[in-house]
Amino acid sequence: MADVAALLAAYDDQIRPSEARDLPAGAHAEDDGPIVRVVGLYRGFISAPAELTLCGDELDALIARQRDFFARRGEAVEWKTRAHDRPEDLPDRLRRAGFVPEPAETVLIALAGPQAEQHVRSPAGVRIRLTDAPEDMRRITAMESEVWQEDWDWMADELIGRVQTGQFAVFVAEADGQVVSSAWLVFKSGTQFAGLWGGATLPAWRGRGIYRALVARRAELAAERGVRYLQVDASDDSRPILERLGFVAVTTTTPYVWDPR
Repeated sequence: MADVAALLAAYDDQIRPSEARDLPAGAHAEDDGPIVRVVGLYRGFISAPAELTLCGDELDALIARQRDFFARRGEAVEWKTRAHDRPEDLPDRLRRAGFVPEPAETVLIALAGPQAEQHVRSPAGVRIRLTDAPEDMRRITAMESEVWQEDWDWMADELIGRVQTGQFAVFVAEADGQVVSSAWLVFKSGTQFAGLWGGATLPAWRGRGIYRALVARRAELAAERGVRYLQVDASDDSRPILERLGFVAVTTTTPYVWDPR
């Protein structure tokens, strides 16, 4: 796991092409030169290779074409970048086209097997379970809205749709019947990877080991399904926890978002 270059190469070769697969009903992918755009989610998504073959005016035209495509739909769009992407001026060109950077996250990778073998127990009074129930997705969305102080009602339908693909596993953590945390495991078909997504916890329940327990539960399921690598786009809060568990940082990722509002 110390060979960061090999891990990054596997990430680029496997994860990036998988971003437009296993989409929920109502969403689809469209090729546009070197990039793939995903249409039909709560906001559009642009997946690009680590090295774009375009530069200068051609790259500006590609960026503008994605922005204008979603502008006609009245929708926001995210162009996901990584620190090692080329050309190096891609972020500057995205900004000039009106895309705004969201907070950067660290891409971390670990072997699923050793993570699964840790067998971390749930904290006292907390029950963690796997769910595919639509009502649970709505309860999770309400918790997420409280955590982020924003209206995340859109998430319920997206979670319901993604679970139906068979490539998306949602875990919920409850205490006294209240949803206090949640997280999901995203299987990447055609790859050796699964992604750890989500991980929001109500403020009053942080620092009790729920996040670590959710990592372990997802690792166990991933190992059962034959997954080799776990990958996380980690916030600054999550990164230290994951590194203590043995995850290795390979790059950073920054979403650039254009929003018609």
